[in-house]
Amino acid sequence: MTRYALAVDVGGTKLEAALVGDDGALIASSRSRQATGRTATPSTLDAAVEAVIAHALAGLPEGAELVGAGVGSAGPIDLSTGSIVPVNMPDARGYGLAAAVTKAASAVLGRDVHTVFGHDGGALALAEAWLGAAREARSSLSIVVSTGVGGGFVIGGQYIRGASGNAGHLGQVRREGGLTLEEIASGPASAAWAQAQGWTGATGEDLARDAASGDPIARAAIERSAKAVGEALADAATLVDLDMVAIGGGFSRVSDDYIDLVQQALSASAAHDYSRRTRVVRSGLGDEGPLIGAAALVLR
Repeated sequence: MTRYALAVDVGGTKLEAALVGDDGALIASSRSRQATGRTATPSTLDAAVEAVIAHALAGLPEGAELVGAGVGSAGPIDLSTGSIVPVNMPDARGYGLAAAVTKAASAVLGRDVHTVFGHDGGALALAEAWLGAAREARSSLSIVVSTGVGGGFVIGGQYIRGASGNAGHLGQVRREGGLTLEEIASGPASAAWAQAQGWTGATGEDLARDAASGDPIARAAIERSAKAVGEALADAATLVDLDMVAIGGGFSRVSDDYIDLVQQALSASAAHDYSRRTRVVRSGLGDEGPLIGAAALVLR
């Protein structure tokens, strides 16, 4: 019989949950989401957690075993307390996410639910190494480029948490002008930069449309993002000796050649032959990756 995990993924714009089996398959009907955003507070997150968990657990097959809940969250996180200190949700800093998930799931099932908590980038890395594009990699980094930028490492088959659970927090490394990678390369940052150059659109989707139509500013914003990501990955590859980087997230799909642009920037910037050989590939799991990874925190 298939065992299931309750998977919860918390990001800067949404919080979602679903049931994932021990084969990595997600029960689509169990998946739902609630908005988060910069105005999220502990009380709004409590309500969102309760709503998505109630929906997910209603889809648990009769007689099936739920082995626990896996939670991947935008960070930084604090493993020792189960709390989050998210960059993109300032009013939610210190929120006890792990305890909130345990409480909500236990209330639905009428029994204690074991919860494993981690950074969302690390959860994605687990998913990609388990079932995605990094299955054959010896040393991989998986990242998202979306509202934020984050990632996680799997080396020799082991997810590398780091001392506090935040290893792979690539978005907060400093780049040009003292800005973080996230402040340069994320979707909102890229749109803001293009607006400062005279572009009249508003979102990453607008950038994608206008760049495809030949708008030079929109295209420059995309190239700027990819270059910054590639250069940061060159540093990571030099430091950790990666053979593969898998990239997901909505903004990574802003152009058909975004992954190629990142690869070109990594290869041009890397200091050594071994780091120049690092391959950049598109995530193999798409939008399901973060939830599969959250489940993997329990199942793997």
